[in-house]
Amino acid sequence: MVYADYHVHSDYSDDSWYLMEDVVKDAIQLGLKDICFTDHADYGVKPDWKPGEEFQVGKNKEVKNVHYDLYFAELDKLAKKYEKEINIKKGLEFGMQVHTIPQFEKLYQSQDFDFILLSVHQIENKEFWTGEFQKGQTHKESYDRYYDEMYQLVTTYKNYSVLAHMDLVRRYLDKEVDRFEYNKDKIKEILKVVIANNKGIEVNTSSSRYEINGLTPSIEILKLYHELGGKIITIGSDSHKPEHLGFNIREAKKILKDIGYTQFCTFDKMTPIFHEL
Repeated sequence: MVYADYHVHSDYSDDSWYLMEDVVKDAIQLGLKDICFTDHADYGVKPDWKPGEEFQVGKNKEVKNVHYDLYFAELDKLAKKYEKEINIKKGLEFGMQVHTIPQFEKLYQSQDFDFILLSVHQIENKEFWTGEFQKGQTHKESYDRYYDEMYQLVTTYKNYSVLAHMDLVRRYLDKEVDRFEYNKDKIKEILKVVIANNKGIEVNTSSSRYEINGLTPSIEILKLYHELGGKIITIGSDSHKPEHLGFNIREAKKILKDIGYTQFCTFDKMTPIFHEL
């Protein structure tokens, strides 16, 4: 049975100081056979690194996108160095907004990726985690705007693999209340487009550390995706620290089996590879 973590961050993300090689060594110790690095790119709210700017390994405090030259060079080096012990895949987490699609498409075309997470972290350059996006809106209005943006993205942009933490905005609203029934119609339309385009969704196992009541996405979303015929699904810890890596991956597989899924996916060159749960 393949043990894989497909949402992994390193110190190339502005919110992590977990050295990439340490992630690999820890993953091997945990028995992981596949990992995919998915460090953050969030155009609209973060700039790229400029030539001559120094990236301080393990100590970076700059709020910027991935230092692409260093990131891809180290990924390639570690993939070769540890190829007999673990499969290391090349990915990114695209924190995308409708108006930043051209920048992400340029980035996508610059590399041969294995896997891309499509995330909605901010809207109109207003961050969720700071509360700026939610300010002056009811919870329902925040959810509506969130899923409207997501629908526009999946109907416009195709160069991604799976939708990450599909109900992420819940983390920054009322964690105890799942408004799935209120949002069900919008979620259903998004999932229909995802399935029609041969894309997928992820199970993100970070919900417990954010004290969310339930999974991310919710059990109801996972059930709906299954009912609609969705088959492409990955599992990721959204790790930023050693204690996050591989967290609850096996438990997530059991939940998926209980829902009725029989397979999950890893990726190679943007193509899903199916494994039995």
